[in-house]
Amino acid sequence: MAFLWWGDFEPKVQWTLSLLVLGFWWACAAAIHARVVYPLQTLANLLEALREGDFSLRGRHASVDHALGQVMLEVNALSTTLHRQRLGAVEATTLMQTVMREIELAVFAFDDDEVLRLVNRAGEELLAQPAVRLLGRSAADLGLDQWLEGDPQLTSRRTFPGGVGRWGVRRRRFRLEGRIHHLLVVTDLSRALREEERQAWRRLIRVLGHEINNSLAPIKSTAETLRSLLARGSGRRQVAPERPARLDHNLSRGLGLISDRAESLSRFIAAYARLARLPEPDLGPVALDPWVRRVATLETRVPVELEPGPAVTLEADADQLEQLLINLLKNAAEANGEGPRREDGVVTLGWRLLPSPTGVPSPGVELWVRDQGPGLATSDNLFVPFFTTKPGGTGIGLVLCQQIAEAHGGLLTLANRPEGGCEARLRLPLPAA
Repeated sequence: MAFLWWGDFEPKVQWTLSLLVLGFWWACAAAIHARVVYPLQTLANLLEALREGDFSLRGRHASVDHALGQVMLEVNALSTTLHRQRLGAVEATTLMQTVMREIELAVFAFDDDEVLRLVNRAGEELLAQPAVRLLGRSAADLGLDQWLEGDPQLTSRRTFPGGVGRWGVRRRRFRLEGRIHHLLVVTDLSRALREEERQAWRRLIRVLGHEINNSLAPIKSTAETLRSLLARGSGRRQVAPERPARLDHNLSRGLGLISDRAESLSRFIAAYARLARLPEPDLGPVALDPWVRRVATLETRVPVELEPGPAVTLEADADQLEQLLINLLKNAAEANGEGPRREDGVVTLGWRLLPSPTGVPSPGVELWVRDQGPGLATSDNLFVPFFTTKPGGTGIGLVLCQQIAEAHGGLLTLANRPEGGCEARLRLPLPAA
């Protein structure tokens, strides 16, 4: 343009060429504008669709030859990723809703103002109202405000429009949209407790009936025999006054049998009372090493070999733990008397710390008692009260040991060893300090 207008040209040429140059410049500017603005508008539309939750749109003619094309490809990839995540979230939400609808646990979710925001079908049945009438109401209106405070896990007896009984309650906190919510899970324990009670009564009645019948049957039989002997002896005395020669012997033997069975039945009842009156443990510091060594010296029937472990201190009831270990050593000694190596059989007693991750204190200590007896024929009835295979046994030794271990937060197990004999393992927790 400068060359045209500053040069020596006719005005007609100047204006003609100027219009041509301006037209060409305007066409190039429009093309460049379209080439830059159109992808930006497409990107804006794609981002708006992502903001609205529509992940189906994609940018066309995107290539890696220039920067805008690379941005378009990345936005397309982002749309695909978000679409997959949305699909997974929808499926997970559907699954969760189905599970919550079908489970028998009542689930309630309250926001930080204690307003109900979620309830499942079991919760509707518990409160005897549909969800549309429950959502938006406060916990106080629903009678659930007491469960939003205090212990996060408790058992309570309550009456609701949809049920009466004992309820197990678990409370957890979670965040939704930046706000703290409370999740209540209410379990009806009455049905499970009734079923457990029925099973416990059945087992107890079966064991009691078995033990009592074992005592009453020979008592009844012996009494009938003695009565027939007396009737026979009295009939003979009508003819001859002398008593039969074996009558006194039979009477003495029969009365002795009745006395033995009555004493056995009395021991059984005493053992039952002892099992029912086990007190709560009186916790205190118990040094493991001297406690184990002291109990080991009390067993004199068989040699006791010690495999000592590290020196640790438990928080436990020393008397109850001593009784537990005495029972385990007693069972091991009696098992050695039944094994193939009665003469040289020994009982091994030791302990070790339970393994733990590196840098984390051990969660507890494990004691073991190993014998060289014949092993366990079956482990199904080991901890069934009053079940025993020993002559004169009461069947409460291992039950007492199990109760003592569980009262201390521990675990007692028995199993046969591959090399022969039985091994009892007692796991006890260590104090948090």
